[in-house]
Amino acid sequence: MEVQSRLEDIKSSSSTALAIGKFDGVHLGHKKLLKVITGAREDGLLSCVFTFEPSPERLFKNETKQLSTREERRRELEALGVELLVEYPLDAQSASVDPAVFIEEYLCGRLKAALIAAGPDISYGAGGKGDMALLNSMKRTLGYETVFVDKLVIGGTAVSSSRIRDGVSGGRMEEAALLLGHPYTIRGTVVKGAALGRSIGFPTINLMPEEDKLLPPNGVYRSIVCIRGKSYKGLTNIGTKPTVSGSDTVSAETFIFDFDEDVYGEEALIGLTAFRRPEKRFGSVEELKAQLARDIAAER
Repeated sequence: MEVQSRLEDIKSSSSTALAIGKFDGVHLGHKKLLKVITGAREDGLLSCVFTFEPSPERLFKNETKQLSTREERRRELEALGVELLVEYPLDAQSASVDPAVFIEEYLCGRLKAALIAAGPDISYGAGGKGDMALLNSMKRTLGYETVFVDKLVIGGTAVSSSRIRDGVSGGRMEEAALLLGHPYTIRGTVVKGAALGRSIGFPTINLMPEEDKLLPPNGVYRSIVCIRGKSYKGLTNIGTKPTVSGSDTVSAETFIFDFDEDVYGEEALIGLTAFRRPEKRFGSVEELKAQLARDIAAER
């Protein structure tokens, strides 16, 4: 997948089927939209996603936490068959482009859009005032087609990134997984910790989530760990490890069932599947050890 993240680089040498959106979390509703543009490859069109970096919410509303980091979003879109990803660099100036000029210059002029797929909450251009009606009003003049993709409804409510954020923030990992189509994940490089887990008989791996990654409430979660091309069951503590650490730094520390390999410096993917209990400060390391033993026994 080609990634374009500078204004001067935005262009396509061939006609595109294009989808516009923030694509935070790349949930089942997004996948419904993406199927339209990836399916257009049968007509010789390059599948293109046009998104914004940073997101409008982050730039204008200071909403810093995201379901997907920039790297996670890139990987998810590539895995779904997107061939060109445009990360439109958003600032006060680039966000002030008139919506009609945005369509003519960027979508059609630079990206040669032959098909534009969008949902009901599409917004672009100055003030986010660009919408589906404007796309439809300009399509005959500029020579592209539009496809309206309605929101996917699960459980009587539309699937949305904000709904997933609410679920994750509340520790409802099963709800998040239902809307994403997979468990909510944290991706990162395994770093060295204090090695306390190994010293008390429960070796763990440690990931340091990126600062803008939305995390669920501190606590212990059932998890699925993907590492070295294999999947394992695990128990993951999201939090500051108050019994043994005086730091406020939040990490994801995972005990992996039936696994005891040295994986420092390697990439791991942690999928959080269910909340088990809140994080707590124990009176001693021995109390912590006893609780870990109970947690692991219960999961087995």
